Amino acid sequence: MKKKIAVFIEKNIPAFHQRRLESLGKLKLDDVLKRKNPYLFKAKNVNTAGELVKGILDAHLSSQEETIFGAFLEGIAIQACTLAYGGMKSGIEGIDLEFNRDGVRYIVSIKSGPNWGNSSQIKKMRDNFRQARKILGANIAARNVVAVNGCCYGREQNEDKGDYLKVCGERFWSLISGNDKLYTELIEPIGHKAKERNDKFQVEYGKVANLFTLQFINEFCLADGQIDWEKIVRFNSAFAAPQKKSRKN
Repeated sequence: MKKKIAVFIEKNIPAFHQRRLESLGKLKLDDVLKRKNPYLFKAKNVNTAGELVKGILDAHLSSQEETIFGAFLEGIAIQACTLAYGGMKSGIEGIDLEFNRDGVRYIVSIKSGPNWGNSSQIKKMRDNFRQARKILGANIAARNVVAVNGCCYGREQNEDKGDYLKVCGERFWSLISGNDKLYTELIEPIGHKAKERNDKFQVEYGKVANLFTLQFINEFCLADGQIDWEKIVRFNSAFAAPQKKSRKN
């Protein structure tokens, strides 16, 4: 399995890097400014355009990358389970993976890490598990159904949540693959050609950061170079966003 998973990762990791580049290329300064908290950056005493642009850009990209990489890890998990137990991507709402092991039908909601949701999101997951059990209950071959919130990294000491199990990190990968070492075996292939791909990303990142900084200085800095925080807050939060004018006008 180790070799097959490595081949799968090395085949699919370029798509993750490509999606990162595409996400970067689609960014607009106005959109990022509207989504980020201007009060936070003021509280951190950010005084230069370059520092502020880097801060909002990095925060936005970090959130995007978590989402993109989470989908990639889910694909690895499904592939590993398919190889080990004939697992399959589920067609039931909110369920990512279904497989049989030792006479048990597992239904799995896959998340990147253990701290993924608030109480409402957890309630929704529980509702999805409940509905999935009803659907599978019509199948007499699926009498013993165990719901699992599987987290690709992290730890969970109290796995039994009553109506589902929360299984993280080493124990999650072992559950879906039968391989206790899989969680460490993923590291090497995930880093396949990482330097070359990240070097390319950094070149594009530099272009975007420079263009955003130039635009920011023109539109959100005073004539003396000081950041116009009041203008940023109005642009971010006013009921009717004011028309932007550059400092040259």
